[in-house]
Amino acid sequence: MSQLSPSALKIDGSDFRIGVVAARFNEEYVAGLLDGALAALKQAGVADDAIVVERVPGANELPVAAKFLVDTGKFDAVIALGVVIAGGTRHYEMVSDSANHGLQQVAVTSGLPVVAGLIVGENEEQVRERCIGSIPKGSEFGQCALEMAKLRRNYL
Repeated sequence: MSQLSPSALKIDGSDFRIGVVAARFNEEYVAGLLDGALAALKQAGVADDAIVVERVPGANELPVAAKFLVDTGKFDAVIALGVVIAGGTRHYEMVSDSANHGLQQVAVTSGLPVVAGLIVGENEEQVRERCIGSIPKGSEFGQCALEMAKLRRNYL
């Protein structure tokens, strides 16, 4: 369990535009991540109308959806949110690896920050703790987007 997350920086996000793609699969847990990410963005001053949220079926669809948002040129960062829980087969490894790889590819090839907000758990208890429990990963993903958007602006 990661308890060593960096402390949140105070960032003025009032002129940032942030895109969010969120999977519908494991909806309760993704909703927890989404709530946390949106709260972090709003706390930094990102306006409601400067945040676009698009829903997709599952984690496999996150990279292409992130690319759709990136390609518009309207955003300072994109956050991709999904939850993958181990099942009776190793399918979850394939899904999580390909989604993470795809999101990194979109980020590196576009030069736009794409936060890979994927939670992968061996069981539902691990996921619950990170999405709607005591380890608030959603807010960390929102904070990461703010930091990376600011960094990108420093070099444009």
